[in-house]
Amino acid sequence: MSRPSVKLVLSDIDGTILPHGQRVVSERLRAAMHAAMDAGIRVGPASGRGIAHVVPTFGGDDACMATALATNGMQVYLDGALVHEEYLPREALEHVCSVIHGMPHVVGIVFDHEQVYVVEGPYELLAEHFPFYANGAQMADDVPHFPIVKMNIVVVGDEQATRDARDLLAREVPELGFNIPIPGLLNLTPAGYSKATGIDLLCEAMGIGLDQVVVFGDSGNDLEMLAHVPNSVAVANATPKAAAAARWHIGSCDDEAVADVLYALARGEWPFVQ
Repeated sequence: MSRPSVKLVLSDIDGTILPHGQRVVSERLRAAMHAAMDAGIRVGPASGRGIAHVVPTFGGDDACMATALATNGMQVYLDGALVHEEYLPREALEHVCSVIHGMPHVVGIVFDHEQVYVVEGPYELLAEHFPFYANGAQMADDVPHFPIVKMNIVVVGDEQATRDARDLLAREVPELGFNIPIPGLLNLTPAGYSKATGIDLLCEAMGIGLDQVVVFGDSGNDLEMLAHVPNSVAVANATPKAAAAARWHIGSCDDEAVADVLYALARGEWPFVQ
């Protein structure tokens, strides 16, 4: 097999390059990203986080997120410039709130950059289970009228409870898509939109093909991306579905396996074997 000419590398953050419980990626990971960028490869995150919550992850190193997919590909950045932003339809979000209204242990939140608004459910549940988002959050009586890129549903319960909530919402609000990045959390997108959509938009802006892209992931909101890109990679701690969707498999997030691959690509090596 001829080695692809890699021009773009994108990685999920949580559980792929950022071990659970940590707030900032390692210095080694950032150094590996810079090594690949110095070799002419654009490298950045492909995250379910909004861009405002991607920024702190790289410890102020703007170069590491100059080219990025945020909010599951709904925000697309190339060399620091926003080239596409997708919005969630307000009427559909209102429908979501009506479906989860009164459901115990469910909270709906929307984002305006860094500001979080609780639009359904009790603030106390958010504070207990997702303090990262609860800090500074404000209560809202209705879905705000500003353009909304990001909404999450917090489900307090196990993975099955999260899947049940996703399935209910998918039936009731078919104009939206719902994926599970981690148990207890749902991401919302327009139906059919995913990180894969954002990758296509970024490839178009760069003038490259999917065969020149490498992506890394580990969980439910990576599935479309892993299935879409020919050279997709799952870390060893990936969910079974994410592992099955990926072509290549490497070590775990905790062992900084993505950094190892980035250093190899920077040296002009092809690090994947069947």
